[in-house]
Amino acid sequence: MYAIIQTGGKQYRVAEGDTLFVEKIEANEGDVVEFDQVLTVVKDGEVVVGKPVVAGAKVTAKVEAQGKGKKILVFKYKAKANYRRRQGHRQPFTKVTVEKIEA
Repeated sequence: MYAIIQTGGKQYRVAEGDTLFVEKIEANEGDVVEFDQVLTVVKDGEVVVGKPVVAGAKVTAKVEAQGKGKKILVFKYKAKANYRRRQGHRQPFTKVTVEKIEA
């Protein structure tokens, strides 16, 4: 059994026991969060597609950690104009482990 959920503007295919990194969620480590934006549920070969979400379906997950990703450099440059700007960015994330899929 697996589901496709939407959180943070992205879609993820999840199954029970999966660990994934999602966009930052305001929750503490050890908290349980519920994703109610379930777009599709597949159970025993039976596919249920929502319009746009599956009614009554939710995915329960436990927050394992909060953190920041690797640093990326944003570099702006214009030739022959002596214009250079360098800036770093670290995207925050939340690491969650899927505990249960209810459909």
